[in-house]
Amino acid sequence: MTFTPFRPALPASLPMGAASLVLLLSLAAEAFSGPAAAVDLPLDARALKAGGVEFAAPERERGATDLSFPGTVVVPPGQLHVVAAPVTGLIEAVEVAPDELVAAGQPILRMRSPELVAAQRDFISADADANLARDRLRRAEALFAARALPERDLRTAETDAATTGFRAEEREHALRLMGMSEPEIEILRKTRDYAPTIAIVAPKPGFVVSRYTSPGARVMAAEPLFTIAQLDPLWVNIQVPSSRIDAIEVGAPVSLPAQGATGRVIRIGRSVDGATQSIVAVAEIKAGVDRVRPGLAVTVNVRADNEGPPQWVVPSASVVRHRERSWIFVRSEDGVNAMPVEVVAQNARDAAIRAELSPDARIATRGLVALLAELARRDPE
Repeated sequence: MTFTPFRPALPASLPMGAASLVLLLSLAAEAFSGPAAAVDLPLDARALKAGGVEFAAPERERGATDLSFPGTVVVPPGQLHVVAAPVTGLIEAVEVAPDELVAAGQPILRMRSPELVAAQRDFISADADANLARDRLRRAEALFAARALPERDLRTAETDAATTGFRAEEREHALRLMGMSEPEIEILRKTRDYAPTIAIVAPKPGFVVSRYTSPGARVMAAEPLFTIAQLDPLWVNIQVPSSRIDAIEVGAPVSLPAQGATGRVIRIGRSVDGATQSIVAVAEIKAGVDRVRPGLAVTVNVRADNEGPPQWVVPSASVVRHRERSWIFVRSEDGVNAMPVEVVAQNARDAAIRAELSPDARIATRGLVALLAELARRDPE
């Protein structure tokens, strides 16, 4: 059977973050309230009948259980690419919008920069010096071959050609870092015509998830302009109460029932959030990823194998709260035995509990108010 954990009723005005905090703290309180012993309630058949108490056999649960936790969809860090300004300048045009799909190499923004013009000027000067030095070297080689030039002058010409060539390559590399393409640099070399603007292109295919600038804005070098994300696969950060973390393991199947997406747990955190006493488990979503979005708050079902004490399915009404713990009432020879249990999962109809029950055990399904009052009288807080 599939269950979702019980969530206490919360005021409508309570924000989502606070609601999650209350839920997690309530679960954590159960884990840290300490063990509680069973309490015998000696009640005869007449007293039970007067209280309207009825009993039924619990159902032994086998196999695995779906545990339900809150989570948030996020983009894996390795799939986020920040596009930064290569130089200081003015944004002339933004050519893509948030959430737009872009291809690798697609122009996404144009900017005007005096630094770009200065870098082109330096490149043209360095390239001219390199051409002149190569011409001198060719003449020196020809004269040296005709024995009309000393070897020392030939070596000097070779050094000048190498030095100026390195300087031109350095200036060309600077233009590439500023975003100029090879065809644009080649046109500059041939025409000596400066390009005052530069097109910034998408480094990877993906969706524009963030834009940090707009036309007319002045930006500094290395200032972020866009964030581009690849949205397949996606991750879900699952908030697991520390009391339930032992039920989760790497590789466990997960599902997002509202979105119809599935995946597996790939990592379980080691640190506990001091405010919520929760641990983050990360699941990778691969199937149905097109139906979820980054930032979406979701309910995540995590498949957990049943281990430890036997697990039973009982009506939700059979489980009551007392002294910050969950209890059931089991029929005994002398009346009723109030037994503390661990609630694994719960919905409006059924609850999955862990308890040491005999195969022929019968638990109270009606008249719980009278039994709870008797428990409170014999085991006060």
